[in-house]
Amino acid sequence: MALRDAKVLASSLALLAATPVLTGATDLTGNLEARVLASHNRERHAVGVPAMRWNTDLATSARVWANHLAATGKFEHAPEGRADHEGENLWAGTRDRFSAEAMVDGWVREKRNFRSGRFPDNSVTGRVADVGHYTQLVWRRTLQVGCAKATGGGEDILVCRYSEAGNYIGESPF
Repeated sequence: MALRDAKVLASSLALLAATPVLTGATDLTGNLEARVLASHNRERHAVGVPAMRWNTDLATSARVWANHLAATGKFEHAPEGRADHEGENLWAGTRDRFSAEAMVDGWVREKRNFRSGRFPDNSVTGRVADVGHYTQLVWRRTLQVGCAKATGGGEDILVCRYSEAGNYIGESPF
């Protein structure tokens, strides 16, 4: 009887341990803050720069702009002159189809066009737009991030704001 009880207990513990994975499969952006931050910091760790911390003020700023984009159907960076010269990354994709990690990975995939060097001369294509999201994400002196997701027009929109901003001409990302 003790062996059977141990097997039942082991099975129950295995199911309990798997519950977050199983429930996460149906909620692509649940716990957005932690998942987006972890995705950023995974890539930052890979290139040897310090991890970022979550900043609620940046997240609030990002939420305002994400809601604006969702409401207007536009997809554009916020006007210059944002408080504290925040950096900004934007992502958009079909509603409820992308995980938080996949959204950030859209920016990370730009590293295939990245070459070491000073900004903006660090794109193998010669176009800064092909690496600018990636370089902002891994910019050494950027230590805080805040992001928000909004939905409008059948799209999810992710806005991330960064402090300090990156992509300064003549400087190296890391």
